[in-house]
Amino acid sequence: MPIIDKNSRGKDIVPMAPHEAARYKERSAAERFNSRLKEEFGARNVMVRGAMKVKMHLLFGVVALFADQLIKLAI
Repeated sequence: MPIIDKNSRGKDIVPMAPHEAARYKERSAAERFNSRLKEEFGARNVMVRGAMKVKMHLLFGVVALFADQLIKLAI
């Protein structure tokens, strides 16, 4: 379900409903994950053929992203 952040355009800020704010927070986290996976871990251009090979390449990217996040958390 799409959620669009309300742009006040210089006027008073219109708060989101609590259920929309929670959904927006979850959606933003998922979008950040997908963006990092595509930009930094090679999910934008997968150069293999076959569903199993594509799945393995994407899972390698997910594992690398997870490891990167763990390293950032430890520091």
